[in-house]
Amino acid sequence: MENNINGKVIVITGASSGIGEAAAKDLAANGGLVGLGARRKDRLDKLVEEITAAGGKAVAFETDVTDRVAVQALVDGTISAFGKVDVLINNAGIMPLSRIEELQYDDWDRMIDVNIKGVLYGIGAVLPYMKAQQSGHVINVASVAGWRVPLNGESAIYSSTKFAVRAISEGFRQESKPYNIRTTIISPGAIKTELPHAVTNPDIKAGLGRIAIPADAIARAIAYAIEQPDEYDVNEILLRPTAQVS
Repeated sequence: MENNINGKVIVITGASSGIGEAAAKDLAANGGLVGLGARRKDRLDKLVEEITAAGGKAVAFETDVTDRVAVQALVDGTISAFGKVDVLINNAGIMPLSRIEELQYDDWDRMIDVNIKGVLYGIGAVLPYMKAQQSGHVINVASVAGWRVPLNGESAIYSSTKFAVRAISEGFRQESKPYNIRTTIISPGAIKTELPHAVTNPDIKAGLGRIAIPADAIARAIAYAIEQPDEYDVNEILLRPTAQVS
């Protein structure tokens, strides 16, 4: 298959670790020009050095996805560096699981701000450019938890945010057809990232750790969606560890 990644300009949020970091390395190795956003600028700078040393091209911008101005600056800065934007990967997310009855209001607010509003801010930042060029690709990282709510209940709020990501993605897919924009939802199961670190329930955290697979698996799924011919629109990939039951 022709490398449909080579030469594409790709913006990635949550790029300082986990899925975002793995995707940045993989896409840059395949000729993608990556604009990286995350709150930890030191981690981003190190990642840019690694990509550059391997022959790739990358720029980095300190980005809090709950700040609409910062997300716009990430997109605008990437375009200033590379001249366009072809793909947005809305990857930033948090997962402080708890039961509703625990009334963790601050955690609820943060999940809504990062997991939902951060996705919308990313779409809003790239959409005018993609409309003008009549092409583009928006990839939103959701979760298996966006398909179901586990019976133990600890993921009710987190799942609701990921259900929302899937709904936003499908609505955007329908709206964006006149502009030739592709839309993909990536729904991972248990993955070895920093995301479970926010889980306070030790039993849940231990269970996730036992079966989790490397973030590289999701990076390959993202690359698969991007590398398809432009007339192919891979709308959703749900990827679990083989050992994951639910």
